[in-house]
Amino acid sequence: MTSTGGTNVADGATGSQALVRAFESVPAEAPLAMPVQDFATAPGRIHRPLNIDLWARRLLVVLLALLPAALAAHEMRRSIGLDGISFWEGVYLALFIPLFAWIAFGFATAAIGFLLLTVGKGKGVRPYIPRDRTPLKARTAILLPVCNEDFLGVLGRLSIMERSLSQVMGGERFEFFILSDSNPENGETERKAYLEMRKAFSRPVHYRRRARNIGRKPGNIEEWVTRFGGAYDHMIVLDADSVMSGQTMARLSVDMERHPHLGLIQTVPTVMGAATLFARWQQFASRLFGPISAAGMIWWAGSEGMFWGHNAIVRVRAFAESCGLPELPGRAPFGGHILSHDMLEAALLRRRGWDVHMVTADDSFEEFPPAMPDLFTRDRRWCQGNIQHVPLLAKIKGLHPVSRFQLFVGASAYCTSPLWLAMMLVVLGGVATGVWPPAAVLPSSTLLTVTAVLLFGPKILAIGWAMADPSRRIGFGGAVRMTRGVIADILLSILMAPVAMLTQTINLFSILMGRKARWNGQTRDRDGMAILGAIWLFKWHILLGVGLAVLAVRANAIGWMSPVLAGLFAAPILAALTARKDLGQRAENSGLFQVPEPWWRTQNYRPLRFRWPVPGRKASVSRPANDG
Repeated sequence: MTSTGGTNVADGATGSQALVRAFESVPAEAPLAMPVQDFATAPGRIHRPLNIDLWARRLLVVLLALLPAALAAHEMRRSIGLDGISFWEGVYLALFIPLFAWIAFGFATAAIGFLLLTVGKGKGVRPYIPRDRTPLKARTAILLPVCNEDFLGVLGRLSIMERSLSQVMGGERFEFFILSDSNPENGETERKAYLEMRKAFSRPVHYRRRARNIGRKPGNIEEWVTRFGGAYDHMIVLDADSVMSGQTMARLSVDMERHPHLGLIQTVPTVMGAATLFARWQQFASRLFGPISAAGMIWWAGSEGMFWGHNAIVRVRAFAESCGLPELPGRAPFGGHILSHDMLEAALLRRRGWDVHMVTADDSFEEFPPAMPDLFTRDRRWCQGNIQHVPLLAKIKGLHPVSRFQLFVGASAYCTSPLWLAMMLVVLGGVATGVWPPAAVLPSSTLLTVTAVLLFGPKILAIGWAMADPSRRIGFGGAVRMTRGVIADILLSILMAPVAMLTQTINLFSILMGRKARWNGQTRDRDGMAILGAIWLFKWHILLGVGLAVLAVRANAIGWMSPVLAGLFAAPILAALTARKDLGQRAENSGLFQVPEPWWRTQNYRPLRFRWPVPGRKASVSRPANDG
């Protein structure tokens, strides 16, 4: 069955089929079964020899995290437990030690990544590097799920990738699918734009919009797999804001061909396209600090990597046989459709014996939310999705131990914020009420030094990694600009940390109380926010700041609480100022938060330009030449 751009419903579709397809221009169907997985029964899996080296790596990371935690526990035991440990002292230690181990784990991962990228020259970070230019045989579909997005921006990014593919050998083996879940109004806009621009591309670019958004993004992908998956060996899953070079796409496809046990390869995307000050700050942090942490994680994850739902290549048949997600019993937020599907899909692929790898890629990009409220909105959805995984850990049989660990860590990450808040309240409340003297709960100089190293060490190591390569150092603006950016990042991070702490705490408890997250289209563009609106949005942060200030005064702890209080009171101003594009432009002009140019700018790629029609004139599409 083939559907063209002139039809609103696929030929022959009736009943429920007609409800699914509002408009499409797609190739002939090649159905592929995608059965719903039975979590109560462990499937048969491919058994491979135990990788002693990989488990030794994991043991090393755990030991590197536990040793500082053990030192911290010993130091705190010396200060508060000389006459025995009271109930409140036990509560304090129970909060302090896991949080200390958490930041130690992050430092250990970053330190290993730094050694791999500098001393080891990246060995072991990217598991597969093709040695020759073997022609591609596999067919790969590039999927772009969209839902009420800036469609012109989507087309512009697609045009960059499409033109990049034309420069690589085997690029004709790739086809694009725009999979829309937009509402009817935006869908009509998309339809008009698609019909005007599709002939401007040199390879197939298909489009389909569902009339009913069933299952959100997982349902969108599943619908494509069951209708067209049989005709393709691999699918590269992107987000609406993703960009990936044709060279990386071809390399990923070659890797999948050469290694038939691979089910998925996840690239580690970096941030691009920032306009506001907030997004530019996060873009700088991602590009500078992200690579060493990613390298460390790749090193110990091995064949039990993670999936982030985009910028990854997936073996279609492996995905179809492994990743059919059931609808959870009960009501949202714990029941219904699984939200954080990507992490679970990686675990389900590994459950059936497929390897899941992560690789670094300098030309795999995504965008970042433009302001703090937009980041927190997205984070709340992730929080609900990750919390859904907790009961599934006991229900799903046959999961790999590392997959269980990753799902548990993903959920527990949202518990660290309420633990930090609880520890501050226990310390301040205990001193204010006379449970213990102030000196008893203040860390020793040794412990303060270790804590500073664990918190700021990854940033210092990232500077060292960037300095070691002249081209990389120049990309970040040189040593002076890079250092200035790191100092600004540290100051802004100190202010934002307590804001994120309370926001995640509120989100977690609201989800536990049964309030589900809204799942609308993401805000990808913003220019400022009203200060009164920001004050109302962060009213609970200001109230918490008042309460903590009162406790800090009574506990004579204003000095070491001042960073937390400053962040809570300044939350509205910080959010409003960092959401402005003019400040982002000033930062760019002054070299603050400078990052290396993305590959398409260095090669003079320009996106396809689409102009909307005006009365009396037709829409036009112009395809710029590549000047590179």
